[in-house]
Amino acid sequence: MSNARSRNLDVLVIGAGMAGLSAAAALQKAGCKAVVIDKGRGVGGRMATRRIGAATFDHGAQFITARDLSFADVLENARTAGAALEWCRGFMADADGHARWRGTPGMSSLAKHLALGLEIVQEKQVSALQQMTDHWSIGMADGETWTAKAIILTAPVPQSLVLLEACGIVLEPVMKTRLSAIQYERCLAVMAVLEGPSRMPPPGGFAPTQGPIAWIANNQLKGVSTEPAITIHATDEFSVAHWDQNRDETARMLIAAADEWLGVGIKQFQIHGWRFSKPKQTDPSSCAVVSSAPPLVLAGDAFAGRRVEGAALSGWAAAAEVLKFDSDSSASTR
Repeated sequence: MSNARSRNLDVLVIGAGMAGLSAAAALQKAGCKAVVIDKGRGVGGRMATRRIGAATFDHGAQFITARDLSFADVLENARTAGAALEWCRGFMADADGHARWRGTPGMSSLAKHLALGLEIVQEKQVSALQQMTDHWSIGMADGETWTAKAIILTAPVPQSLVLLEACGIVLEPVMKTRLSAIQYERCLAVMAVLEGPSRMPPPGGFAPTQGPIAWIANNQLKGVSTEPAITIHATDEFSVAHWDQNRDETARMLIAAADEWLGVGIKQFQIHGWRFSKPKQTDPSSCAVVSSAPPLVLAGDAFAGRRVEGAALSGWAAAAEVLKFDSDSSASTR
């Protein structure tokens, strides 16, 4: 990690979630001087793990699947390093048998593993972008000014559009329409410490087909927590309807709705709101090239697929676009 002052970079990657980490790793492997910045204090984005006392919760992304062979290699390397393992092959009797992976001990552990060797600057936020002839001038909220030959922006698409508009970056009408169509589900996530083991059977994950709960997980059965601990994800419909209501009261509603799977009392709980939980629809392209000279590319799970794997594939695609531009520019100067 780094807290360096003003910088001149090859590529600035904004966002330290799976897309940003994957893009930075690909760029670094290709010999580019890439730095990742994130406004938060940690890496991983929605690959998030939280502790309440002795209990541990995965309260964002719950598991990872791999259909792409290169991404499967990433997970296997993480398994070898002790940062990931297979959770199960499905949650129902008629499951598809496809491996569901988790970070170990939690999802954030996998993100931290993927961040190893990368230069990541935390608690830093971009406030201004100015397109120059052959680079970007980047103003930070703390007053610093950085420059980069290219930018990869991995924030949720609505946030990215707000930033671009605030910075006076005008999108082509087709691109603006395309990106503006991407919307995200909201998710209220309850983390509850139980007084004893719940009624949930192994492997500890279940997606109800009706009611306000979209997903419920037993973090102890999952292997994340040494103490009985339940994560409850509300549906998008419920989350939107209750987003601005009292959060503690909303959490109690969800806990009550989960009673048939709990069967025990609650010691304590917390609730977290994911405003951009997952995209409702995905763009047909693996990334979005907003500018090619100098490059500005959008990436994330809204492009290559809604899963964690999709975010990684999108990050790689964005890195490839930047490297292609760099290669074309080098060839034109020979």
